[in-house]
Amino acid sequence: MKATGIVRRIDDLGRVVIPKEIRRTMRIREGDPLEIYTNSGGEVIFKKYSPIGELSSFAAQYADALTSATDLTVLICDRDHCIAASGISKKEVLERRVTQNVEDIMEGRRVEVYPTESAVPAIEGINQNIAVAAPIIAAGDVSGAVVLTTADGEVAKDSDIKLATVAASFLGKQMEN
Repeated sequence: MKATGIVRRIDDLGRVVIPKEIRRTMRIREGDPLEIYTNSGGEVIFKKYSPIGELSSFAAQYADALTSATDLTVLICDRDHCIAASGISKKEVLERRVTQNVEDIMEGRRVEVYPTESAVPAIEGINQNIAVAAPIIAAGDVSGAVVLTTADGEVAKDSDIKLATVAASFLGKQMEN
């Protein structure tokens, strides 16, 4: 755990303000859910809650099926990180941050398709460019994205676009149940 040197007091309603610098660094936005943990050392730990993270083993199986059907690399992301992958070394991408491009696609709430000449990276520090990205929406909130990527300029076919859209919709429905 990293000390920040910032001290905040709890107000009379039991609230504490998370400083803007920390919210920006950790990509915590207004309305984001946080999990609260405690340990025997008296520490209280706030962690961003990822509802789609609870489906990570299911999402991994779905990613494997999509890779088989499309021959593209499949990444399933929550709002900040890759939580499941297929067609690429999982160690290479799991828990890595998504790029601002993927965040923008999620905020836009629509499926985006990129031509091969557009090198739009999906994950920070990884040479995998977005071919298709479909936001996962559950109960009206964006929870993540299904991203089909390529490192060698493959073109997404109409069927790939439909599969990514169906996968995102299906995962959103699973989170609602």
